[in-house]
Amino acid sequence: MKNIIIYSLLIISLVAFSFTPLETHDYRVKKVVIDAGHGGKDTGTSGANTQEKDIVLKIALKLGKLIKENLKDVEVIYTRTSDKFLTLENRAKMANKNGADLFISIHCNSEHTKTVKGAETFVMGLHTSEENLEVAKRENSVVLLEDDYHAKYAGYDPNSDESHILFSLFASSYLENSLNLAQKIQYQFKNRVGRRSRGVKQAGFVVLWQTSMPSVLVECGFLSNKSEEQYLNDPLGQTYIASGLFRAFRDYKEELESIN
Repeated sequence: MKNIIIYSLLIISLVAFSFTPLETHDYRVKKVVIDAGHGGKDTGTSGANTQEKDIVLKIALKLGKLIKENLKDVEVIYTRTSDKFLTLENRAKMANKNGADLFISIHCNSEHTKTVKGAETFVMGLHTSEENLEVAKRENSVVLLEDDYHAKYAGYDPNSDESHILFSLFASSYLENSLNLAQKIQYQFKNRVGRRSRGVKQAGFVVLWQTSMPSVLVECGFLSNKSEEQYLNDPLGQTYIASGLFRAFRDYKEELESIN
């Protein structure tokens, strides 16, 4: 515990002096990176008849299409458009290299208790519950499929509780805007799509940590819940989710640009 406290104070000190405030002068949302989680050998979580990697790709493509059709001034960049494996590092690098203004990572959830359901949106930050930590651990465990992941992710070990505690202290310098978008997503899910909202949460996600722009990770529902799996695997259900994400993105863009 003593080591954890010492490391935590060190990380907090480094973070406090390393972040540059987000400039808001004449800010425009011109590029969005849509990240379909998992892919290829990384299947993500699974339901009785479905795999996460397939469902989130369909939702991501639907979301991108809606943005392209309705917001002509926005460039949509996908991390993947097919069933291929990508490292978490490469997903973030793609967003950073292209100078994206926003990063949206799409996922599905899983839980041992089969009755748990609902959608939730995460931003990078300190987890406040064991449940949030477990979601981050599951999503971050994909690094075990990568070579030299210790070197790539600054010694991060997804099997170490200490690593997760330290890692989650990297609160994003874009936290305010990330929370803004996350709240809009959950509002749309609850009030327009009719989904159960599990709220906006914070946890230490590798893919969010490495992005240099406002970023969110959306858990669209639980494949471990039979009724939710059916909904998530239904093209109409996927369209509803994508439309909720689109409206949240549109409202975020309009709000941000109106005050700058």
